[in-house]
Parts: sequence; C-alpha cells; structure tokens
Amino acid sequence: MFQSYEVTARPEQGPPRLQALRQELARDGLDGFLVPRADAHQGEYVAPHDERLSWLTGFTGSAGFCAALANIAGVFVDGRYRTQVKRQVADLFTPVPWPEVQLADWLKEQLPHGGKVGFDPWLHATSQITTLAQDLQNSGIELVQTDNLVDRIWSDQPAPPAEPVQSHALTYAGESATDKSGRLAKALSSAGHSAALITLPDSIMWLLNIRGADIPRNPVAHGFAILHADARVDLFMSRKKLQNLGNHLPDTVSVHPPSQFLQAIADLTGSVAVDTASLPQFAADALGDKLIAVGDPCALPKARKNAAEIAGSAAAHLRDGAAVIELLAWLDAQAPGTVTEIDVAKRLETLRRRDPNLRDISFETISGTGENGAVMHYRVTDESNSLLQPGHILVLDSGGQYLDGTTDITRTIAIGIPDAEQCAAFTRVLQGMIAMSRLRWPKGLAGRDIEAIGRMPLWLAGQDFNHGLGHGVGAYLSVHEGPQRLSRASHVPLEPGMILSNEPGYYREGAFGIRIENLLVVQPAAQLETSDREREMLTWQTLTFVPIDRRLILRDWLTEGERDWLNAYHAEIRSKLRPDVSPEAQIWLDDATAPL
Repeated sequence: MFQSYEVTARPEQGPPRLQALRQELARDGLDGFLVPRADAHQGEYVAPHDERLSWLTGFTGSAGFCAALANIAGVFVDGRYRTQVKRQVADLFTPVPWPEVQLADWLKEQLPHGGKVGFDPWLHATSQITTLAQDLQNSGIELVQTDNLVDRIWSDQPAPPAEPVQSHALTYAGESATDKSGRLAKALSSAGHSAALITLPDSIMWLLNIRGADIPRNPVAHGFAILHADARVDLFMSRKKLQNLGNHLPDTVSVHPPSQFLQAIADLTGSVAVDTASLPQFAADALGDKLIAVGDPCALPKARKNAAEIAGSAAAHLRDGAAVIELLAWLDAQAPGTVTEIDVAKRLETLRRRDPNLRDISFETISGTGENGAVMHYRVTDESNSLLQPGHILVLDSGGQYLDGTTDITRTIAIGIPDAEQCAAFTRVLQGMIAMSRLRWPKGLAGRDIEAIGRMPLWLAGQDFNHGLGHGVGAYLSVHEGPQRLSRASHVPLEPGMILSNEPGYYREGAFGIRIENLLVVQPAAQLETSDREREMLTWQTLTFVPIDRRLILRDWLTEGERDWLNAYHAEIRSKLRPDVSPEAQIWLDDATAPL
C-alpha cells in the first residue's frame, strides 16, 4: 500500500525535545528559534528529513510553524488546523491563530525588552525574512542566521531524499523541454534579465519534462535551476538521481552538483529574476543586489495547461471516477458499524491500483467519520481508526497520481439515515458547489473576485468554513499548485487551461464534517444571445465524475436550476462511466444517479 496508518508523532514526545532545543538556545545565546514546515526548495510538501515541525511539536499539518522561546513555544496554524493542532500538541506548546496573529506582533509581546531570535536561512524565503525584519524594527528584537538547532538534537533524523528521476513523455507534457526553456528565455531577455533562479521542485519538473520521488505523494525531485536568457539551463541536482534519464535532457541543460549552486548564482551578472516567496534567504544573500523580484517564470505557464495536459487529466479523472464509484457501491453494501475508516481508505487504494498508469496516491487519503470528519485534514491512524456508525457521515477526500494527470475528489457519504441538521448543512454546501460550477465570469477576474459565490448559501445561514474554496492542481505534479486559487487572498487572474478544485465545506467540531469537491478547468465561455459582444467571458469544464449522495440532499431547498444541473451531472456520469464499472456497481450507479 502507498499509505501508512502508523502514528508518526505523539504529543508526549514534544516536551523533552523542546527542552533539548532550549538548551541549544541557551548555548548559543539566543532567545528563540523559528521552526517552519519547509525545506530549502520552499515547496508546500517536505520529505521526512525536513519534518522538523512535526518532530518537535507533534503537529502534522501541511502548513504552520513554531516560534520556540525560552518560556513559551507558539505553534502558528491557519483555520484549517485549529481543531487538529489541539489534538496533536502537548500543553507546553501554545496554539496561535495565524494569520490573525502575526509573528512579529507575537514576538514583540513575548519579548518586550528585545532579544535574539535565530533562524535557518535555508528554510525561510527571503520575502518572509524581509517582512518580519521590517515588522520588528525598533522592537529590540534581532533576527540571527544560524545553523539548524533542531537538526543538532534530532539524532535519528532521516537522510535527505535521493530518489531516481524519470522522464515525462512528450505525449503527456504536450511541449518539449527545449521549447519551454526557449519560450521562457525569450520573455526573460525581453524584460532585460540575464537569468532566472528556480527553486520550486514542481517548476523544475515542469520545465524539463521530468518527474521525481523525493516527496511522498508528489512526483518531484529536489534541486535548483538557473534559466539563462539564451535558453541554457544549469541544473543543480545529484547525477545519481538522473542516471535513469539517458539522453532525455536536451543539450542546453548542464548538470552540476547542488554544492555549486551558491557560487554559480554569485557569479551571475546582470539582473536576475527571482520569486522572493520561494527563494531561500541564503540564496538571496549570495545573489546580492542583482536580485529582481518578478516571480517564478514557470508558475503561470505551468498553470495554463495545454491541450495534451487537459486531455490527459480528463482521461485520468474518468478512470479515477470508476474506481471511486466501485468503492461507493461496495461501501453502501456494508452494514453500518462493520467498516472502519482504514477499511475504506485501503479498499479505495486497492481499486485505484488496478490502473497501470497509477504511480501513487496524490495525498494521504482523508477518511473521517463522525467527529473525525470535522478535522479538515484528518489523517486516520491505527489508533484513531473509527467505525462508521449508523447516523454518521463520512468525509472521503482522496486522489491519485497518474502518468496522465493528478486527481483530487471529496465526497461526503451518509452512513445509515442522516439527521436533519446534517442534511441542511450538506444541502447548503452542495448549493455553493453548484453555484461555482455553473458560473460564468468576465475574463480578468481572480479567485478572490468569485470565491464568495461558493460560500453564499452558508453565509445566508450564518455559517462558513475556514479554508479556501479551491486550489490549483498540477498535471501529474503537485496536487496543490499555484499561483491560481479560489481564495480571497488570490490576486492572480484565472485563465483558460488552469485546473482548480471547487470544494466548499462545513465543519461542526465534535460532531461532523462535510465537503464536496470536484476539479474544474477554466475555458472560454460560449457566446449567448444576450452576451455583450465585446466582453470575453470564462466558465468551467468539469473533470470529476462521481455521484453526489442524494440521501443527504433536501430536494425542496434546491432551485429548479440547481436540480437541473445536478440531474444533468448525474446523467453525464452514468453515460461516461457505466460501461467501465462492474455489474454490481452499475446497479448502484443507476440508483445513485436517478433524477431528483
């Protein structure tokens, strides 16, 4: 199995580790040390070697950081993890709601007379350090670069990853590495830049049409790259990782040991384009005043999927949908109280693994029933594993990494007969999901301009959820991909070819959770008779095809337009996937997609 259900961190491990860290603080004359969930490449996901935040605190979420001081250790988490962090950290750690409470303000409150706070310059982006330093001005608090204090005390720290890299076929990529680097280099040259630094693993994978395995569930490899304005690429990655590539890399790519990266960027001349949100502070120091903050040159081209990537993703979603339908048909045949969360996750993975194009799951399957469903990024373990009881609702969020695409789907499933409160919340979530799916909007709008559409039914009831409405998704790459998002924080205009999730939810702590998620791709909208001829509009093409649980829907709450959308969606599922599932699943599918 790809997924493990063992407990990876325990609250009781944190206090002695925190004590050891504080001894290192005293030895170095520091008043605090920052522990992010990050590596030198500043991607969202990290290898076991870099799970310092989890190792120290017990918190296993995919975002957050700890500020460990001599008398207090704050664990900063956003709204997705407020419930989870309370379960996972010991009393010696203090959960801090972030970004409502900013790190600088917290430090000034905890260190009113000033002090020295250490940080590892490889693990913090230069934009983070620049902003923090500005916010700490005149506070007497000094930021001090140091080696990593957690690494000093982590005696059994896993080795850095060194997994082999594989080629990504042109059939799936749709554009050669030579053409990509040439296209991006032309833009660099036109802007007057001599080069661009690329540190994000998924950007390097996309640029060179390669895939790796350094990060669990994400087909990326660690490395650094310099794209020159003449289309040459210097790749800083262990040759051992690249030994399976043969002559896949074009002649314009030169491979160097990672140890030469800092000297190479110090030797660059002219202005160098960087993404300050992903460039580690150590690299920024080496670059000096040549640094020009213009963003990652791969980010938008990677986000705008070409025809081959969209076709591959659509095909992957159909096969993935068939596997999920088989799972849902099986689950409905089981008696409530006889199946556990792990049973569901294991069976779904087994069904996905029948596909020879599957390379991994795209993240740890979230299989949470009852109150576990209210933990937005719940990870089931052998210890937390719960039975699916009558009256529960199950949140099942999962996906696969296929050679031709990355999938991510959430369905909420009734176990037995749901109650009125569950159905009311589910129907509001569904209405928000349908509203976004039906949306047409003027070209040029960003995620922040439209994401409220998916929240409005909940808002009208005085309810909401503490995560974005949607995130970008890669093409056999990271399941969370920027810069596009359906979020009030996203300023990036949505463009044709971008794939995003549409996943409103609702979470009642200690009771239940609800989330419904489809993946959508942005496309030009067809002209209507009433359209302004001069106005370009965009809309969505749905990629995900799996029934939505009709048992949880209050039919009379839906408008005629909402019912029509749902019935048409279910009819399309039946048409596309009925031939690809087992006879037993066909019977289930006919019932699950019957018109409301």
